[in-house]
Amino acid sequence: MRVALFATCLGDTLFPGAVKATALLLARLGHDVVFPPGQTCCGQMHVNTGYQPDALPLVRNYVDTFGDTSVDAVVVPSGSCAGSVRHQHEIVARRYGDPALCRRVETVKAKTYELSEFLVDVLGVTDVGARYPHRVTYHPTCHSLRMLRVGDKPLQLLRNVRDIDLVELPEADSCCGFGGTFAIKNAETSTAMLSDKLRNIAATGAEYCAAGDSSCLMHIGGGMSRLKAGGRTVHLAEILASVDAPVVTG
Repeated sequence: MRVALFATCLGDTLFPGAVKATALLLARLGHDVVFPPGQTCCGQMHVNTGYQPDALPLVRNYVDTFGDTSVDAVVVPSGSCAGSVRHQHEIVARRYGDPALCRRVETVKAKTYELSEFLVDVLGVTDVGARYPHRVTYHPTCHSLRMLRVGDKPLQLLRNVRDIDLVELPEADSCCGFGGTFAIKNAETSTAMLSDKLRNIAATGAEYCAAGDSSCLMHIGGGMSRLKAGGRTVHLAEILASVDAPVVTG
């Protein structure tokens, strides 16, 4: 398959290792990975903070960039950004765009996938040949769990990683408290939610907390750093891309 990689803002600026790992993984599985240089923000932060009209140019750019018919699928190492493309782009196009844009959004969103759902649902793969000799717990992010409904697909992939010690996270489906600007507008509530998440992660004794969203990893990792908790964060893609030497940048 010819697969286009959507890096996302956080991936591009703060977590390039997760983007690189996604590309390495897909190439290792035998796919032609392309990186369209015209990609920008998906517009999620505009929509979530009430600036829907300002997201319209970003929606247009997304369909312009990834609407190439030679691209079979668009893979996103982020549940929240994939969720924005699949659910919010249609809303923006319908309210502020035109019928032609709505049709293009429908076409492109249908081939946009979060990494784990692409591997499991599209490729039918649950064992990617990874090896990761570490104790890991997994945090299912809100958008992947509730908006995309990826279910246990990330865990299916992690269970087949060689030499991994995968431990269950207590209250795993509880939000970490990030929520984009929620963490700024409701800082005290966000901090309390993060404290609960960090306590549950610490209870597992895991070396790494994995997730499929760099935004949540940024929030959790920041909390770990401030508390000097000793643990680290790692993107799901970095684990799945690891073969002999782990690809860890978080």
